[in-house]
Amino acid sequence: MKLKELLENVPVRALHADPEMEIRSVSYDSRNTQPGDLFVAMRGFATDGHAYIPKAVEQGAVCVLCQDVPEGLEVPWVQAEDSRRALAIVGANFFGHPADEMVMTAVTGTNGKTTTTYLLKAILEQALGAKVGLIGTNQNMIGQESLPTERTTPESFELQRLFRQMREAGCTHVVMEASSHALYLDRVYGVDYAVGLFTNLTQDHLDFHKTMEAYCDAKAILFRSCRRGVYNADDPWAERLMRGASCQAYSYGVEKPADLRAENLDLAADHIAFDAVTAQERVKIRVGIPGKFMVYNTLNVLAAALQLGIPLEQSAQILVNVPHVKGRVEVVPTPGKDYTILIDYAHSPDGLENVLSSVREFSRGRTVALFGCGGDRDKTKRPKMGKIAAELADFVIVTSDNPRTEDPEAIIADILPGLAGSQTPHVVVTDRIEAIHYAMDHAQPGDTIVLCGKGHETYQIVGTEKHHMDEREIVADHLAGK
Repeated sequence: MKLKELLENVPVRALHADPEMEIRSVSYDSRNTQPGDLFVAMRGFATDGHAYIPKAVEQGAVCVLCQDVPEGLEVPWVQAEDSRRALAIVGANFFGHPADEMVMTAVTGTNGKTTTTYLLKAILEQALGAKVGLIGTNQNMIGQESLPTERTTPESFELQRLFRQMREAGCTHVVMEASSHALYLDRVYGVDYAVGLFTNLTQDHLDFHKTMEAYCDAKAILFRSCRRGVYNADDPWAERLMRGASCQAYSYGVEKPADLRAENLDLAADHIAFDAVTAQERVKIRVGIPGKFMVYNTLNVLAAALQLGIPLEQSAQILVNVPHVKGRVEVVPTPGKDYTILIDYAHSPDGLENVLSSVREFSRGRTVALFGCGGDRDKTKRPKMGKIAAELADFVIVTSDNPRTEDPEAIIADILPGLAGSQTPHVVVTDRIEAIHYAMDHAQPGDTIVLCGKGHETYQIVGTEKHHMDEREIVADHLAGK
């Protein structure tokens, strides 16, 4: 592809290259640069890509697109106003703007993104007969084909590659999670979303965003990039989030007035049910996933489907039979045992509160919470999660959860002040596998043990290495005496 074609619509400050030159491909990591590439250097938070321009040139880059032109740069170069945004535009140009050929929907929020995308995917497939691409935390999917994923939202160039792959495979719709990092770092820049969805905003990722206001404002970017915006009217951050929105807004809620409301809630051990009410109709809804938070997730999905032309009644008929989402209040088989084990991705204060509150509603015995906090992440949430566990569980097991480069004992020491002074008994078992064994060995009849934090993950990150660790296998092996 010619350089001038790649640079179409890229705000350029200076061009020191032949616009007609041929470019083989595009890279933004010098380790992956190959001969004939355009190398895009971006300012980073851990490292600055401009420092790797010499390495990229050594690897064979024939042109460099950068924000800051290094002194003495001898290969052709392009200076962009913003190289992150430039990469997103270049990616769309390189892959032929695949997102423009599909109906795009994105979900943002602290909790509920994954469940929302899976439920909406099911509705689109069954109501419209559509082939749907999914991008998210658990996995990426093209129809029913599963693809591995490293992060919730890929870098912009990889995202455009994935869009093209989806379109070539026949996808007409895409449902994706849009993380606050992805929105702030322009990974989804330039994508025109038919519908943007907001679930909720609670404390998470403050190691990156620093303040809740900045975190909210990152999420709000989506509502300047979509035509219709669906948001949770009950969330205290909704007003700030939607303040600068350029989309047509549609609200849902339980407590406050909204375009779509849930009334007559029925929260059971194995399902939720409610009346979905708009100004025009009332439809009975039932979903086989427990917890009040699922009412909000379901409202979110119903509202999005409405914006995409799918009637409430049709969505209701589909949701009755939608299977469970892996790692979200997932029941782990414990044959012959008089206790229940659930796996949930709860790794933030709000997520932990949601799942433990839900379990308390249906547990026949004690609610046992097993959890830890991720290393190299927001430290301020650690004692808060300890306090929530002490308030909502009957027994607490504090353990590790992706300690990364931090000392697991130091992370636990940050959690424990939240449990101080509580009458709720707790133990510390640093090794997560041993902690799960402890929970099972000390279970009482009717107990519900909630393994919080890992969810769909089948690994533990220690240092910078991922080690295989599937909690489903740990439970099964322990039951088998292994």
